[in-house]
Amino acid sequence: MLVLGLTGSIGMGKSTTARLFSEAGIPVYDADAAVHTIYEGEAAPVIEATFPGTTVDGKVDREKLSAKVVHDTAAMKRLEEIVHPMLHVYRRAFLEQAERSGAAVAVVDVPLLFETGGEQDVDAVVVVTTTPDVQRKRIMARNNMTSEKLEAILARQLPDAEKRTRADFVVDTSHGLDHVRAQIREILAAAAKMPRRRL
Repeated sequence: MLVLGLTGSIGMGKSTTARLFSEAGIPVYDADAAVHTIYEGEAAPVIEATFPGTTVDGKVDREKLSAKVVHDTAAMKRLEEIVHPMLHVYRRAFLEQAERSGAAVAVVDVPLLFETGGEQDVDAVVVVTTTPDVQRKRIMARNNMTSEKLEAILARQLPDAEKRTRADFVVDTSHGLDHVRAQIREILAAAAKMPRRRL
């Protein structure tokens, strides 16, 4: 089974692209959904012990947690040290299940793929991109988003231009869903002929 790593900076259209891979019949691992699961389960007590006051009714309150870590690099690193090993277990289980089901290709949707060295765990990387104007409009339309919060998020992410140079495939979401679907078809056709290169 070939594993594609799907990534892209905030507001680029990665979630939509992941959904379209899924619509094309490809199993997709959603790192954000896995985070939600562990925030409501095994991660909550550890996060509360490390960052007191960030859980409500035994579940992580993402807004409260974000307020404690988004502007603090050391705190963000501590959070990642808690969360990443747990997510690794979920991702491995997903890939094992996809392989058992006979899937030829699986997608792992990981926002910070390059930033966490995750490209070594996949056979090829798909980077989702759009124009800076479209990106900013999409992000600022989100609930609870401010320019300050956006700058803090972008500071943690590799620049889009660098991601694109390191990608095996680039999906441009600037021209509508049909254009994205066409790009996905091309990627899947190319992926079928690629060698496996996971470490």
